[in-house]
Amino acid sequence: MPVHHRVISILPGLALCCAVALAAILGEYIETALLGGRWIESLVLAIAIGIAIRSARQPDQLLITGIDFSAKFLLEVAIVLLGASISLTAMKGAGLALIAGIAGVVILSICIGYGIGRLFGLPPKLATLIACGNSICGNSAIVAVAPVIEADRDEIAAALTFTAILGIIAVVLLPLFYFYAGMSVPQYGVLAGLTVYAVPQVIAASAPAGLLGVQTGTLVKLVRVMMLGPVLLVLGAIMKADSRHEAQTVRKIAPAFSGNSLVPWFIGGFAAMMALRSLGLIPEIAIAPIAQLSNILTIIAMAALGLSVDIRSVAHAGGRVMAVAILSLASLVVTGLGLIGLLQLP
Repeated sequence: MPVHHRVISILPGLALCCAVALAAILGEYIETALLGGRWIESLVLAIAIGIAIRSARQPDQLLITGIDFSAKFLLEVAIVLLGASISLTAMKGAGLALIAGIAGVVILSICIGYGIGRLFGLPPKLATLIACGNSICGNSAIVAVAPVIEADRDEIAAALTFTAILGIIAVVLLPLFYFYAGMSVPQYGVLAGLTVYAVPQVIAASAPAGLLGVQTGTLVKLVRVMMLGPVLLVLGAIMKADSRHEAQTVRKIAPAFSGNSLVPWFIGGFAAMMALRSLGLIPEIAIAPIAQLSNILTIIAMAALGLSVDIRSVAHAGGRVMAVAILSLASLVVTGLGLIGLLQLP
């Protein structure tokens, strides 16, 4: 198909995805104005609006190409740009023992969360999404991991929806540890940074402990977010190895243009952007616009995801997904408390 025909075929579906994304952004703005904060992120609203449209009427064939383009390629570009928001220089403020401990907690939590998911009968990819979402940074981790492991759109929607709900619950309940468990400010800051998903949620959860609690929680959270890069690289390598093994098993000859890279292109781009940011090669003035563009592309991709999702599949997995997410988060809290005790934080 000629390039201009391809572009034309993408435009209708892309326009619909952009319209849904705009509605989600406006919804978040109205929510913030009325309630004084973001309780449901725009990317979750985009999925919900998309699912509602998909449930009312299945998109025409004219829209499918653009929806698929938005759900896959735009999401991959967003992941590349996400790398620019992560700088390794934040590690300078944390001790080596704490950095190693956070890395250990993330790895152990992913393994435990995956095990819980499989124990409850969830498919491997859905279990992986929930485990990574709980262990690293909630929705952002799920969105970044999904294309690496080639997760189905129903699985992505289920993981995002129920993890988002759990994230709000965690922000509300976590301060109880500070008020009733006798934790010190640094201890509670570390716990909040280890267990709450998004940075704004960490700030909200650690605010009862004062400025030191917020600073500690934010620092720990940033170090935790940096684990996203290594996790994506490892998952990408595993998926590539599995696909090669399957190809050998069925004796398929891959086309010459299929590529022999160890990881998907967008993971390499993510790592490159993270390296450029860490080396100071991306101007500070460009960081915020790049992050904003990444967020907008992600919302558009989530709108496309919602427009492709069968709500019956999400509802069918609902109870098990929520149970797995709760148990995985509980195991993360226990692991975080164990790290605090191991480090003997004051």
